[in-house]
Amino acid sequence: MSGYQARHRVVVLALDGLLPFELGIPQRIFGRARNADEQMLYEVVTCSIRPPGPVETDADFAVLVENGPEALATADTVVVPSSYELGPVFDEGVLTGELAAALAHIRPGTRLVSICTGGYVLAAAGYLDGRPATTHWYHAEHFQRLFPKIKVDADVLFVDDGDVLTSAGVAAGIDLCIHLVRRDHGSAVANDVARRTVVPPHRDGGQAQYIQRPVPEPQVATTTAARAWALGRLHEPIQLRDMAEQESMSVRTFTRRFREEAGISPGQWLTQQRVGLARHLLESTDLSMDQVAHDAGFGTAQSMRQHLQAALGVTPTTYRRTFRSGTLAVGGGS
Repeated sequence: MSGYQARHRVVVLALDGLLPFELGIPQRIFGRARNADEQMLYEVVTCSIRPPGPVETDADFAVLVENGPEALATADTVVVPSSYELGPVFDEGVLTGELAAALAHIRPGTRLVSICTGGYVLAAAGYLDGRPATTHWYHAEHFQRLFPKIKVDADVLFVDDGDVLTSAGVAAGIDLCIHLVRRDHGSAVANDVARRTVVPPHRDGGQAQYIQRPVPEPQVATTTAARAWALGRLHEPIQLRDMAEQESMSVRTFTRRFREEAGISPGQWLTQQRVGLARHLLESTDLSMDQVAHDAGFGTAQSMRQHLQAALGVTPTTYRRTFRSGTLAVGGGS
């Protein structure tokens, strides 16, 4: 991929009351994505729903946005970060006339992405009807009541439903944008972006781990050592009791602690790690399906096929073939 015209154009919609941190996520992630020749893979543009000018933020400063809503018509992907001034969108689930007019510029087939409560905008516009979606856990119940046609999942970091993607609160927007880079250009590019940004290329668990206990209490043992131990031997059979022994805990205590810290069960976590490893091997090696299944800890190619089909909605063969050709539409879920 080379040249300005080949870049995927991402247009970020800046609404009054926006969070500057979230507004900067698309530029930071997509703007750092480069191919093997160090050529930029995306062009990121910011626009508002009004003519060029200042847009208020939730901080003590405004941002000067130099593009009006017409820029939305040029987008391959539109990103809607959250705002603390959504007004009737948040209160009643309806768009203002100004916002509706701006969204009308979006071409059919454009990929739509929301960060945090930006999902309210997509929902009010009808883009999420009948689809799975997420938003910040704090607003999940309200989001579901306001938009009953949406299948809200409050536990995940993001939901990929093909051409419409939604993220959980705030920093989960980073996870979603890195996921999109990986979906568009593979794990090598996404991992490079993650390293440049000093974040993990894939975070374990969902936002459920942040709802009640963001940080383990002092002096309380964690499950970090067990996870590190397991990651070093994913190709081997790993029993729950083996992981518990790494922390000198009973299986029951370990399972409870693991859920508190990761937001999912040890078994679900292991499957996620093995799916991730299998994806990497399918993308970056020519190993046979049997060898990939063995190295990723699935044992057999049939077992790997079942797990990838459940997690990604595609078979290992299709995943490898499509990634080698450059694109893949991954199914819902993280």
